[in-house]
Amino acid sequence: MRATPKPASALPGRGRLIVPAALGLAVLAAGAQELPGRKLAWSDEFDGAAVDREKWRFVVGGGGYGNNEMQWYDLAPENARIEDGVLVIEARKQKKAGWPYTSAKLESREAWTYGRFEARVKLPVGVGSWPAVWMLPRTESYGPWPNGGEIDIMEHVGYEPGVVHFTAHTAAFNHKIGTQKSATASVPDAQAAFHVYAVEWDAERIAFLVDGREVHSFANTGKGWEEWPFDRPFFLILNLAVGGDWGGREGVDNASLPWRMYVDWVRVYRADE
Repeated sequence: MRATPKPASALPGRGRLIVPAALGLAVLAAGAQELPGRKLAWSDEFDGAAVDREKWRFVVGGGGYGNNEMQWYDLAPENARIEDGVLVIEARKQKKAGWPYTSAKLESREAWTYGRFEARVKLPVGVGSWPAVWMLPRTESYGPWPNGGEIDIMEHVGYEPGVVHFTAHTAAFNHKIGTQKSATASVPDAQAAFHVYAVEWDAERIAFLVDGREVHSFANTGKGWEEWPFDRPFFLILNLAVGGDWGGREGVDNASLPWRMYVDWVRVYRADE
């Protein structure tokens, strides 16, 4: 999720790859795989009766979140709940605190520096939806956004059904000054099937993956924190926004609501030392 609109120069058409559905199914069937040199450090399989508050905190409130978003984030079960071992984040046409829609945003209580971060997700259907799996720094040691960096493991806007976006933001590389480092992948069944969205992050680079296939890479240039602030702990975020400067660029289709973002699991792997 970004603080201001994504410019036309950053929209689909650059660095796009196609991810076949068959590849996704093969990878997903494998479950919690063992990764060479990695160990599972943290996960949520969403197999409880409700969202685990020891692992996640709810963001509550409106305000547009720097993007002119239209939702009030709430912690009601109507907006975030567990169904059949899957987290459901639901955006609803429901007025609350002066905002016309409600939805949910979850942040992990833990934060990590480096590792592999994965989420198995099925995306919502509806123009105006803006789901994301992303990461922000725990502290503003380099200053406010975008100085501290942002890792967008996956972003999607409803008016581009089969296109998924991947971006790393820094002080030197961000859409506000037209220098963003982003890519897109074609995932034709992203709204009908689960796919695993992931990043491999170490001191040298961040690789973005869909179902195990690398679709984008952001390298450490070695030129300082302005280009590489990714040496601090980052936490995970799951959310479904409504409208906004990018998500609402082609309006909001109220007839398609409610929207549901399904998250089967989230996993964090660290180096096996």
